[in-house]
Amino acid sequence: MAQPVARRRFTAPVDPAAVRRDWRERGYSCIRFTDPPGRAWNDFVHDTNELVTVVEGRLRFTIGAETVELGPGDEALIPRGVVHSVLNINDATTHWLYGYD
Repeated sequence: MAQPVARRRFTAPVDPAAVRRDWRERGYSCIRFTDPPGRAWNDFVHDTNELVTVVEGRLRFTIGAETVELGPGDEALIPRGVVHSVLNINDATTHWLYGYD
């Protein structure tokens, strides 16, 4: 798999409205999500491509066989059909955005 992360795609502090506009132009929805420290979401598969951007905090993603960490402004592409998991590795709440094409 190609590198799934675009580091600092969005300038910190991240403006969710700017991300929403960018993703809309690229054909993606944009939904805000909040996770407490240690929250894990495991083994998801979608029929669409997914984008994820951290607004505040840190997340660890396993996308297929790769593990990556995202901080504010980083963007990950999760291709359709790829098993993926996410873990909030921040000591506090993490706010993030996700969307599907």
